[in-house]
Amino acid sequence: MKNYSHIPVLRDAAVAMLAPCANGVYLDGTFGGGGYAKAILDAADCTLLAIDRDPAAVQRGRELALAYPGRLKVFEGRFSEVLQLLERAGAQSLNGAVFDLGVSSYQIDDAVRGFSFRADGPLDMRMGNSTLTAAMIVNTRSESELGDILYEFGEEKASRRIAKAIIERRRLENFSTTADLAGVIRSVVRPDKSGIDPATRSFQALRIAVNDELSEIEAALAQAAVRLAPGGRLVVVSFHSLEDRIVKKFFARACGRAPGASRHSPAGLRAAAHPQFRLLTGSPVVAGVEETHQNPRARSAKLRAMERLAA
Repeated sequence: MKNYSHIPVLRDAAVAMLAPCANGVYLDGTFGGGGYAKAILDAADCTLLAIDRDPAAVQRGRELALAYPGRLKVFEGRFSEVLQLLERAGAQSLNGAVFDLGVSSYQIDDAVRGFSFRADGPLDMRMGNSTLTAAMIVNTRSESELGDILYEFGEEKASRRIAKAIIERRRLENFSTTADLAGVIRSVVRPDKSGIDPATRSFQALRIAVNDELSEIEAALAQAAVRLAPGGRLVVVSFHSLEDRIVKKFFARACGRAPGASRHSPAGLRAAAHPQFRLLTGSPVVAGVEETHQNPRARSAKLRAMERLAA
């Protein structure tokens, strides 16, 4: 690895919550730039299995592995392939797992990847090697489909107006660049008092749709949790409400805190299943003033964690 200047959001809090110990086996489900991985490996003489769907991230991981002989194994794969990758690594159980969700700074900062409207680039947004791109969605989906994507995955109130503007522009010429799409969005959505760029929510929605992120998150949590040994911890950092809602609900169910059935429902007569996990974070851990000042992306980050109970 050539550069570790970027410190990932809530890195120290996440590693402290993971509490790595000597001889333990841990999973970094979102290797990215390797910031979490390096911190975990430095915290204890443990083994770390890392995965990422981005070939560039996997290459960075293999470079980092040279500095930790025999302790870091890096695999290319999606969240929904966690169990398969653990089997390949020969890991029957985990002492902990951490996921830093969303798009990585390496991906955002590379204009060629097409994730950001701040620098013009191809309208791509793929985290891995899938065939679907943001350009394909924008140029082929119907007005109603586009509106649904922008509303459901971006929580964009102006989704229908944006979808209509995209279709009208598409009749003249297909979209191919991030700046082109952002310009059309800005033409129909005015900046609000928050100062957030009008294209932000739409770009988030397209990125989520391209990479099927929400379904992948659900798969990651379920597959990592089932491999946790007693005392093993699952630590997740999310960056927007859609991600955090999935994590919060999953943790609540696993820890026996999901809302109970109505007393008028037959399900309410059955005893609740004995929870297999306990919450370590009653409320999510958030970044402090200093971290948010140094890294504005940390403002929206929320860390949640749970621990498997003894059988």
